[in-house]
Amino acid sequence: MTESIPQNALVVVADGGKAILFRNEGQGGELSLREEQRLEPATMTQGPSGSRPEEQSPKQTGEATFAKNLAHVLETMHNDGKFKQLVLVADPQTLGQIRAAMHKSLAAAVVRSISKDLTNNPVKEIERSLRAA
Repeated sequence: MTESIPQNALVVVADGGKAILFRNEGQGGELSLREEQRLEPATMTQGPSGSRPEEQSPKQTGEATFAKNLAHVLETMHNDGKFKQLVLVADPQTLGQIRAAMHKSLAAAVVRSISKDLTNNPVKEIERSLRAA
């Protein structure tokens, strides 16, 4: 069995086009996720992630931009004291892009990361996957 997710930790389940933010309300090592917020590119205010390499498609640029903006939102939330511990769950590419955009203080808050796309799964399936990972 893997280490439990701390109570009140922020659990972010993301892919290249959306993120769902959950709070773990479970006590005593239990996992009970409550959805707090959904983020999509339209709700993000920052611009592109930088210049687009020629070999990168506009879709890939959009996904990289979303990952950068998500990291910025999480950094702001962390700085504002909205969470102390963070669990990241994302497909491998998005997870790498988020990590690359993180400030050291936010990276230090990550207690667990899982390379898996769970954004289209129901909450119970996300909880089951987190327990198994």
